[in-house]
Amino acid sequence: MMLSRTHITIGAAFAAIYVIWGSTYLALALGLQTLPPFLLMGIRCLIGGTILYGYARVRGAQNPSVPMWAVAAACGLFFFVGCHGVLAYAQQHVPSGVAALVLATMPFWIVLLQAFIPGGDRPTGTTVALLVPGIAGVALIAWQGISADAGAVHLMDLIFLLGASLSWAIGTVISERYSAKFASTGLAGIELLGGGVALAAISALSGELDALQPNRISAVSLGGLAYLILFGTVIAFAAYTWLLKRISPSLVATYTFVNPIIAVALGWMFLRESVTTPTLIGAAMIIISVAGLLLTQYKSAGRDRTPCSGEPQLLRQRS
Repeated sequence: MMLSRTHITIGAAFAAIYVIWGSTYLALALGLQTLPPFLLMGIRCLIGGTILYGYARVRGAQNPSVPMWAVAAACGLFFFVGCHGVLAYAQQHVPSGVAALVLATMPFWIVLLQAFIPGGDRPTGTTVALLVPGIAGVALIAWQGISADAGAVHLMDLIFLLGASLSWAIGTVISERYSAKFASTGLAGIELLGGGVALAAISALSGELDALQPNRISAVSLGGLAYLILFGTVIAFAAYTWLLKRISPSLVATYTFVNPIIAVALGWMFLRESVTTPTLIGAAMIIISVAGLLLTQYKSAGRDRTPCSGEPQLLRQRS
């Protein structure tokens, strides 16, 4: 069967959020070696947002409306302050693999939010059942990592990471629900700019700028920052916002099951973080969960196809 251009584009976008975002935990760990967390994330957002918003304007995007600014400001705070800023702060003390594992609880938060918000999509029994092995796999890997390094991971850091996961889930639901009318690249750009301004303010108020010693910033940290900007922000976040306008948020959220596998592997290769048998078992459970969600969504889209619709519901433009 020949794949359409839409299928190929969606596949590439999923590859970006699966693979690139899985590797950003390593890039963040490298950046944090000599750069403070809120400044690091603020620079990432401001430069990445400028690139994406500038690209959108060059392509003819109109000036953002007041509603667009409101949605972007809310999403920017949840995505980049509540999630990325808190993640960077916690990852000063938490191994990159453990951080990725805890943030993989995000699909659970999305299902809860969708179940309780007015007009939300109620999860089916099948969706909930398919989330169980993924969450259990994440829990198994996290338990193994924490018990192996009992003195290195503190409860408060785990609470911060769970809060970061919830914050990203809230931003995802808002973006999917209210941003369909806005151009995805332009919206991503101003979300990043809004979050970057807030992170820069937090950095200044927390004293990071006063304590910064530019001559001690390493080339490795700058390389990590550059990777976060170009790949983690410009490419992957643009792909993420594009997907949210075409795919259900629960399906897009499956990247959080794949990211930990990549993060753990890279942490093992470059940061000497241990990989054990329970980790491999948990990874297998995660892959089963992702495959089941993808297959279920694809079958559901096929049933919703009508004779006059050019694409299955899975691929429709949300507008």
